[in-house]
Amino acid sequence: MLDEDLPALAERLGIPGLFDVHVHFMHPRVLAKVWAYFDSAGPLLGRPWPITYRWSDDERVAHLRAMGVRRYSALSYAHKPGVAGFMNEWSNEFAAAHPESLWSATFYPEPGVDAYVDAAISDGVEVFKAHVQVGDFPANHPLLEPVWASLAASGTPIVLHAGSGPAPGTYTGVEGVADVLTRHPDLPVVVAHMGMPEIPEFLDLAERYEQVRLDTTMVFVDFFGEPFDPVLLPRVEALRDKILFGTDFPNIPYAYAHQVESLVRLELGDEWLRRVLWHNAAELFGEHRGT
Repeated sequence: MLDEDLPALAERLGIPGLFDVHVHFMHPRVLAKVWAYFDSAGPLLGRPWPITYRWSDDERVAHLRAMGVRRYSALSYAHKPGVAGFMNEWSNEFAAAHPESLWSATFYPEPGVDAYVDAAISDGVEVFKAHVQVGDFPANHPLLEPVWASLAASGTPIVLHAGSGPAPGTYTGVEGVADVLTRHPDLPVVVAHMGMPEIPEFLDLAERYEQVRLDTTMVFVDFFGEPFDPVLLPRVEALRDKILFGTDFPNIPYAYAHQVESLVRLELGDEWLRRVLWHNAAELFGEHRGT
């Protein structure tokens, strides 16, 4: 499957296009550091990681549109104290200029985080992103308790990278997230990468908590060389209303269409594909200015 094949697939399925909840658009200085990490992280990750879409913002936006990606996030993730503010300012400007994108924001466990998260929610931010491996903090950090409470109360989703892939961190894994959910069971979490490699444990959370969802980012693809455990497929099929399409575009070492192809070849049926590729995210984020 090629990138140019995707609009025809959406038409065949009878959906408006693709809704990708895991796309990165970042301040240029931040994105350059992310790309430098992947350029140099071969030994850490166990394999080279070439960035397939090392293009300008305008080129990447145009390519998403050409592939029929009608809506997408623009995720940044704060990696240390004091940087979320300028990241969020840039993301605000990006969302204003690109109406098909979700207004995205980030945060870090630091003094004042509750105030700027509450302000962003009040202003209309549509999705947050946090990355416990890159940020080197636990999901259940005490400073984040009021943040989780605000996200749960407002129903604002958080795309949360907590799994130990592609490289484990001090606080990665399911334990911190599970602990948070005991106090905030209505927290609308989208578990990035389905939590891989701890996929079974994060599936448990999605089965237990109504507002826990998982995105498909880099799951099922050929890049890691190990096929998805078929024992888990019945659970993935049963969670058809809670699996959201995600890709990690542009920071992927293969063509965008391969992520879609990897879902098609699961052979879970057209209705499962419709839910995953469009309807689940469209329902989560509601009517949006980009539709």
